[in-house]
Amino acid sequence: MFDVGFGELLLIAVVALVVLGPERLPKAARFAGLWVRRARAQWYSVRAELERELEAEELKRGMAQTRTAFEQAQARLRDDFGQARDALRDEAETATRQLDEVRREAADLPPEHVDAPAPSAEEGNDGSPRP
Repeated sequence: MFDVGFGELLLIAVVALVVLGPERLPKAARFAGLWVRRARAQWYSVRAELERELEAEELKRGMAQTRTAFEQAQARLRDDFGQARDALRDEAETATRQLDEVRREAADLPPEHVDAPAPSAEEGNDGSPRP
């Protein structure tokens, strides 16, 4: 901001001593110090407020990005769920058609084939027990 060196401060002090005199200089220095402290406090307050606003803005931006990512993930899940539902529905329809075909074929078989029990796992294909 302002670059005030030691020499410049010394010059200001000498001029103040000459202009104000030794009686009023301490009072003027206290007054100047008070205003400098107030100015610094005000500056720090403004700076802190700006930092809080920037952090809040960054937080809002992060929340918006998170919300967008969440909505995209939700849309992908809906699409995946829809595709899985459609695939399952297609498979169920295919299985239903195949079952209907098997029932039709079973209805077309002569009655002696329908009443015959299926061989169990312990019996062979000819119905005799396995050794």
